[in-house]
Amino acid sequence: MDMRTLMARSARFYSDREAVVWRDRRLTFGEAWKRGLRLANALLGMGLKPGDRVGVLEDNSVEASDMFLGAAAANLVRVPLYPRNARETHVHMLSHTDCRVLVVSGNHAAEAAGLEDEVPSLERVLIRDENYEDWLAQQDDSDPGVEADADDLFIIRHTGGTTGLPKGVAYTHRAWLAAGRDWHYLFPPIVPGDKCLHIGPISHASGYSFVPVWLGGGCNVLLDHFDPGDTLDIMEQEEISIMFAVPTMVNMLVHHPGVGRRNFPKLKCMQIGAAPITETTALKAHEIFGHRLWQVYGQTEAVPITVMGPDQWFAEVEGSNPLQACGMPLPFADLKICDGDGNEVPLGEEGELVARCDGQMTGFWKDPEVTAERMIDGWVRTGDIGRIDENGYVYMLDRAGDMIVSGGFNIYPAEIENALASHPAVIEAAVFGIPSERWGESPMAICVTNGTTPVTEEELIQLCADRLGSYKRPAKIELQTDPLPRSPVGKVKRKDLREPHWRGQSRRVAGN
Repeated sequence: MDMRTLMARSARFYSDREAVVWRDRRLTFGEAWKRGLRLANALLGMGLKPGDRVGVLEDNSVEASDMFLGAAAANLVRVPLYPRNARETHVHMLSHTDCRVLVVSGNHAAEAAGLEDEVPSLERVLIRDENYEDWLAQQDDSDPGVEADADDLFIIRHTGGTTGLPKGVAYTHRAWLAAGRDWHYLFPPIVPGDKCLHIGPISHASGYSFVPVWLGGGCNVLLDHFDPGDTLDIMEQEEISIMFAVPTMVNMLVHHPGVGRRNFPKLKCMQIGAAPITETTALKAHEIFGHRLWQVYGQTEAVPITVMGPDQWFAEVEGSNPLQACGMPLPFADLKICDGDGNEVPLGEEGELVARCDGQMTGFWKDPEVTAERMIDGWVRTGDIGRIDENGYVYMLDRAGDMIVSGGFNIYPAEIENALASHPAVIEAAVFGIPSERWGESPMAICVTNGTTPVTEEELIQLCADRLGSYKRPAKIELQTDPLPRSPVGKVKRKDLREPHWRGQSRRVAGN
């Protein structure tokens, strides 16, 4: 099955039902699909062919829906960019995927200025400005009739790179459909008329739900920013049925003034994931939103891996501690715990979580070496340390790699260290995650300076914000002239630097 065929079918069967809501704009399935077809024909008219990559830099909007549907209709491969990333990251993502066109929402036009001069493959930048609606209306709204196959590429998403450069993760139509199907398999069924709230951008993690909701005849309600009060208002006014939120958002929602007096009559599934959640926040959310919480664990390379609903999450189970678990293995996913040599260990023992599921990547884009390291005989090494108990509860205890998850965003120390090392005063730097009450974790850096060139903590923090984007700047930087601690083979003992900040905690990952 391919995406364009299934999405066109829903547009036909649910033509007059409400499909997309953004602010005061409401589109039926027929209207939304017709807009997608217009964009599809426009992109193909630029000389693009099925399978070509198209970059997109946007927030949630009706126009974002156009791009999602239009790319599927034309069988083009979307390459979403992160609005909060630095320009050099945009250039890398576009360049190594050979994007021929970049579609940009008007509010990000300044970020895209001149990119066609820096990306050799980029032929055109399409800005969705005040002229976009008139331009779109002039395009052909007939089905372009391109062929698509289940094994064609559908999207290339990017995950942080351990060497400082993001890695492209390629999904086929088959894998993306499987990820959405499995994600929702244990949730209450989607029925026509259900409304799904997208707080995060549909170009990224929230997009896993866009297709299942569309195929089920539901309505995708789009928010272009997160504010707890505004989100709660929309949940009530639109009578939201399904939504996804990272723990940081959940924590802000449950502590918003007056939330206990709110009413959510049709809410049946609030899915929580992308980062650990604390027991306190989970219990508070259960108190506020009721028996409607699901926890999902996975990563860009393989998703979903575990899911657990309220009956498993908030139960008392002998031999298990569900409130500390990140889920239970999904019925259609394989999960095992392996030692350092790749051998499976007995239940209850700690090791690396290794997964296999239908909704996993085909590999890292143009990087066979890293693909070979992370994919072993069809299994994906997650890099997370955990265990599985005798009842099937999965616990994520630490990260084998150095990744930091801050407010649901993945941050790799290497890219921050590279930015810090570009300052003339910095000889070397080590970055690691420390607990954060608001974000779960935040990056911290220790910089070894030459002792002669003037530099301040504030200056280096701003350097990281300018180079990498605001969410990757360290929350704290310590300056010293003593060398960093190293192992006998010369590797920085990052965990030794991190450990004092985690004393007293039962695991080395933090939640909100």
